[in-house]
Amino acid sequence: MKSLLHPVALASAFLCLSAGAQAQEIVRIGHVGPTSGTAAHLGKDNELGARMAIDELNAKGVQIGGKAVKFVLVAEDDASDPKQGTAAAQKLVDSKVQGVIGHLNSGTSIPAAKVYSDAGIPQISPSATNPKFTRQGFKTTFRVVADDVHLGGTLGRYAVQQLKGKAVAVIDDRTAYGQGVADEFEKGVKASGGKVVGREFTNDKATDFSAILTSLKAKKPDVVFFGGMDAVAGPLLRQMKGLGIQAKLIGGDGICSAQLPKLAAGAMGDGEVYCAEAGGVEGEAKSAMVDFGKRFAAKFNAEVQVYAPYVYDAVNVMVAAMVKAGSSDPAKYLPVLAKTEGFKGVTGTISFDAKGDIKNGALTLYTYTGGKRDALTVVR
Repeated sequence: MKSLLHPVALASAFLCLSAGAQAQEIVRIGHVGPTSGTAAHLGKDNELGARMAIDELNAKGVQIGGKAVKFVLVAEDDASDPKQGTAAAQKLVDSKVQGVIGHLNSGTSIPAAKVYSDAGIPQISPSATNPKFTRQGFKTTFRVVADDVHLGGTLGRYAVQQLKGKAVAVIDDRTAYGQGVADEFEKGVKASGGKVVGREFTNDKATDFSAILTSLKAKKPDVVFFGGMDAVAGPLLRQMKGLGIQAKLIGGDGICSAQLPKLAAGAMGDGEVYCAEAGGVEGEAKSAMVDFGKRFAAKFNAEVQVYAPYVYDAVNVMVAAMVKAGSSDPAKYLPVLAKTEGFKGVTGTISFDAKGDIKNGALTLYTYTGGKRDALTVVR
């Protein structure tokens, strides 16, 4: 069938389409998390949170500086390894991303921060809680969760005051996150008048804890704190039960996942495990998190593990700064990002202080009932 348009008209239409295509700016946002290794389920959870935000922004037809933009997610795997983390960071810098969301772990986020700082690229971590992350003097570093000083200290007080821990044992995995939160927990216990009867350590890939648990059993702890991730906490809990240690297990956001009951393989009774997630909403604001969980499940056929909502908010905070600055150029939107105040996210209100830390960061305390996380209270 012949075209009904004159050749000149066809050429004109083609040029208009080409001009429209060229007018759409590509904005590349990097994401880094452990999508392989023992924390892969958490890293994939994070990446899906980023993809959800990107897809929604593209569906809205966001404009920056009067231009239509298309957001593209550039995802990298750091396997929770600091060396791989800095390599992934450099790869994102070389690929000219305009901003980075990540990394998941403090141990990878801290060294990667220098790579992004040297390149002038903003980095927002959804989950790195070690205080050092935002205390390196970099203007490009931000986080949307409370740090270990708040998290560990709160858990330490909770162990003594609410769980009535008279003899508290502490174990950490010797990562920047695990050791950092365990140190702050121990300070919180002592400040509350509690007694730490033993301090042991393992590593983030360990599966056998018989030696350290046997040592702690002799000290008869009624609360055991673990600084590390859920992939280690699950087997640790199973072996605690196997040795007859009846203490409650408490930990930070690293163990506070939907996957923990499965990893513990039936070794979790109701009210035997307590944890805190760096973030939290109360009252009417809870509906935004509930709605996010439903939309996430419908889109990915998966349950939110821990950090996906914080990744989602981090992407949206970054893009909001670009829109307000009228530019996706890091040098132009970075000052606007740093002044973020009162951004309403699904995880609560986000404002940054001079270091890039979230102001008035919240914590949500949880226990597990019937194999599901059960929120107890929000602490600020």
